[in-house]
Amino acid sequence: MNHFEFKFRPSQSLIRRLWALSGIGALAWIAGLVAAPDRAWASLLMVSFWLLSMGLAGGFFVAVLYACGAGWAAAFRRVPEAMVAAVPAGAVGLLIVFLFHPELYPWMAGHGESSGFHAFWLNRPFFLARAILYFVIWLAFSGMLIRNSRRQDEDGDMAHTRRNIRISAVYMFVFGLTYWLASVDWIMSIEPEWTSTIFGMYHFSGMFVSGVAVTILLLIWLKRSAPLRDFVNEEHLHDLGKLLFAFSTFWMYIFFSQYMLIWYANMTEESVYYILRQSGALGVLFIINIVLNWGIPFLVLLPIGAKRTPAVLGAMAVVVLAGRWLDLYIMILPPVTHGKMALPWIELCMMIGTMALFVLAFLRWFVRAPQTPVRDPLLAQSLSYHS
Repeated sequence: MNHFEFKFRPSQSLIRRLWALSGIGALAWIAGLVAAPDRAWASLLMVSFWLLSMGLAGGFFVAVLYACGAGWAAAFRRVPEAMVAAVPAGAVGLLIVFLFHPELYPWMAGHGESSGFHAFWLNRPFFLARAILYFVIWLAFSGMLIRNSRRQDEDGDMAHTRRNIRISAVYMFVFGLTYWLASVDWIMSIEPEWTSTIFGMYHFSGMFVSGVAVTILLLIWLKRSAPLRDFVNEEHLHDLGKLLFAFSTFWMYIFFSQYMLIWYANMTEESVYYILRQSGALGVLFIINIVLNWGIPFLVLLPIGAKRTPAVLGAMAVVVLAGRWLDLYIMILPPVTHGKMALPWIELCMMIGTMALFVLAFLRWFVRAPQTPVRDPLLAQSLSYHS
């Protein structure tokens, strides 16, 4: 299989354009610090969490593939592997927020009183220690999976696959727990008086469906631009389309479960979260959020043909990513701006710049190894895959 061992090299013009877009995002943040500092810091939290989540989605997807023995995806496994490169950049952005603008979190700024477990959990040293622990765990497990995968390119030893299966089984459990806690720490505690036991699962659903959307877009691009032209077929895209459809619906199920329980109980300390986000212009965004994350993908991806058509599937992946951005915007910005709406030029420019930075990080890792695991024992099955 030596004829598979070649590497992709992106054009320098593409790299320059991506750096330019990243620069625009950085300039938007700097301008935001002058014009609206609270929004700028909240936006940095938002884009950093998105960037981190996309990297984590790639690593988690790789773990799921190994744990399930999913040979169908072996041909393009290097794509989610390379997505992990975004994790360090996202972690740095989050640490900048935690260290240099703790006022984003009212409990860090000394606003309000807390006692008992609430006071134990929400204190700055423990908060920072947990964040660092999460980063170390995620990078350690993802690094082991990728290292074994690439070592297999060299010796073809099946032991690397068996080792990754064991690592993946542990990582899936550890990741579920740590990502749940991280979403509570970094997003929910912006409003420490409000709690939801389903909040971590809600973030997991958004993280995974948007990770699948990014994987689809990268595969369509890499298939058209040559690197994966001979490795990715219509059946691979079809199955990814089914995942996008399924987890978009799962996101809606979790969204409804959280909203319905709070609406039904009608308790002031719980309903205040949704009252803020359904007032004025935010109420329109609240509906659009549902339409983007579930309504449009559900209706469009119902037919089999839509999931097998790259143009349609790619368009739905873009819709889901737009929905994920809006979902994070609705979660993070309203408590910071006290529900006041303004043209989101800071947030949009920073998100565009962050997406460009994600692609740069992805390409940096993707070009370091053959674009497909050349000696994976399941590669032949994946190349001839028919669902």
